[in-house]
Amino acid sequence: MKNRLFEFEDQAWLPASIREGMTDYLRFILNSGNFYEPVSPLLLQLLQHTRAHNIIDLCSGGGGTIQQIQKNLEEQYSRQVTFTLTDKFPNIPAYEFIQQQAGGKINYCSTPVNAVSVNAGLKGVRTIFSAFHHFDEATATDVIQDAVRAREGIAVFDGGDRNMFFVIAILLLHPVAFMLFTPFFRPFKWSRILFTYIIPLIPFCTVWDGIVSVTRLYQPKQLLQIARSISDTGYTWQAGKVKNKYGMQITYLLGSPL
Repeated sequence: MKNRLFEFEDQAWLPASIREGMTDYLRFILNSGNFYEPVSPLLLQLLQHTRAHNIIDLCSGGGGTIQQIQKNLEEQYSRQVTFTLTDKFPNIPAYEFIQQQAGGKINYCSTPVNAVSVNAGLKGVRTIFSAFHHFDEATATDVIQDAVRAREGIAVFDGGDRNMFFVIAILLLHPVAFMLFTPFFRPFKWSRILFTYIIPLIPFCTVWDGIVSVTRLYQPKQLLQIARSISDTGYTWQAGKVKNKYGMQITYLLGSPL
């Protein structure tokens, strides 16, 4: 994992209007397509094992797929779960919008939350959707170590296929989706229109990050190696892949205290 290419979204200097435009787009796409639907039973399994009723979503970006995950658990499995959105660069307008839409079932932390050192007051199963690839192996280990230290369950889900066909799909489909759907993203922002249609920084940065993400994706064996490298033996780990209705692979890691 050496000599990793950078992702715009990780850069502190990236203007909030660009970062929020990128994460708002991903939230729209992920929820509209219910891309992470196959992981719902895995998450339910972890919730049952840990007897948790709250999920702390780390690296939430603009809210990601959490709205659809919450609906899946409630409608398909009759499981009432409260979610808390957190991020190192919290997208507050998006979180407020999601909170209103979810009727209080999805809340948020307005202050920055670092996944390697989560606030002690944030209790519940920790999830990371479409973001674990942002971490190099040392940081990824620290993220899992922090969950183990707090004795919390953790679930990592990252969708994508590490091949040229997926890269081509990103190059072809993302620009088209931006052109077609940007006016429908909520909450509406004029800056999003400006930096999509006039100065297309949001689509450019999103496509770049998407391609770099493909090169960074972890495999189940790598995730297990990282998890098992932690000295604490009081955890059980499970890793694998599931495929969604679009044929996209979703890699996962589940960890829970014994």
